[in-house]
Amino acid sequence: MQLTPTRLGHLVHALAEVLAFTYPADAVLSRYFRFNRDLGMADRAFIADNTYAILRRLRWLQLLAAPQLTPRRLALAALAKLQGLNLRELRPLLLEDEGEVEWLETVKAASLDDQPLAVRLDLPDWLLERLQTFLGDEEIVTLARGLQQAAPLDLRVNTLLASREGVSQALAAEGMEAEATPYSPMGLRLKSKPALNKHPLFLTGKIEVQDEGSQLLGLLVAPRRGEMVADFCAGAGGKTLLLGALMQSLGRLYAFDVSEKRLSQLKPRLKRSGLSNIQPQLIANENDIKIKRLAGKLDRVLVDAPCSGLGTLRRNPDLKWRQQPSDIEELTAKQANILNAAARLVKKGGRLVYATCSILPEENERIVEAFLATHPEFTQLDCADLLKRQQVALGTGKNLRLYPQVHGTDGFFAAVLEKSGT
Repeated sequence: MQLTPTRLGHLVHALAEVLAFTYPADAVLSRYFRFNRDLGMADRAFIADNTYAILRRLRWLQLLAAPQLTPRRLALAALAKLQGLNLRELRPLLLEDEGEVEWLETVKAASLDDQPLAVRLDLPDWLLERLQTFLGDEEIVTLARGLQQAAPLDLRVNTLLASREGVSQALAAEGMEAEATPYSPMGLRLKSKPALNKHPLFLTGKIEVQDEGSQLLGLLVAPRRGEMVADFCAGAGGKTLLLGALMQSLGRLYAFDVSEKRLSQLKPRLKRSGLSNIQPQLIANENDIKIKRLAGKLDRVLVDAPCSGLGTLRRNPDLKWRQQPSDIEELTAKQANILNAAARLVKKGGRLVYATCSILPEENERIVEAFLATHPEFTQLDCADLLKRQQVALGTGKNLRLYPQVHGTDGFFAAVLEKSGT
């Protein structure tokens, strides 16, 4: 890695914008790169990789940089402690009159051993306290270490247009090693992170970037050909496209979302996918008239609810610093309302799947328990059994519970509910 003053300067400036925590880190970096088009691919990778590394270990780095908590000091501390650069490599970039040489010498020698658990695990105090209500400290340490790792690049093969083996062979022919995901029958995990947005396999709709855990949610919905199905919180449509492929483009699949911007991102993906059974539907809220018209008519409904996203900290480490306890309280109210509204769509004998990418019980089990207490017409099915029927050996119990340190996926939760009657 060639470290130049210009490259370090861009990292510092980009980091300063990200640390305002006004917008998601990926959006801030995308904007920064748009305004700095002279940056090459290697420069962008350096800036992005180090920014995310700093966000993952921010609390520790702030301790090392104190009392001067500037983006520059955070960047230098990260290069020294996380990237392992020595003082000889960093010295040409250091401002001696600012005392950076002496400061970095103390940084290189610093240890975490005597710090509180929240600092050692780079968690906000409130989040550690939440985790301690349902996990022991050893489990929390393992989970936090898993969430600090960079996520691999998972692909979902569009089985309507290609086979997993065929895609794997095509990638291997270009020197991109990919192995079959251990659980999802349509997933591939790359050992590198190439840019695929202009790759022929992507442009022809044969692959989509999608975490293996997200793919498993589609298997829990298990839509059949010819059914009426809804993705209630479709967003940009990753799971919608998966459901459409599982239906072999037969039947009707509604993609509901309150965001026109997110739904607009589905359109080019839909065009590439070869699917013809998807109907994107912009709704004002969960009680929109478009929803009410379908009451009691759908075979399957997926509710991938808006959530804290704390299961995705490998990809979005800024979330742990942007979220507050009050945000969780607002989200749980919204999750309960959305689940109640989605349940009205389900016909007798139909299936309702509630899912989040959160690791907190108040967004997961508590929501489902409260729903079942007021909806006796629904009963909970066993996720492990449902997956076993599809040759997926994943015994997480009645609820699907995925963790990065155990399953290699993002943190996910899912519960499958069935409406009684025929």
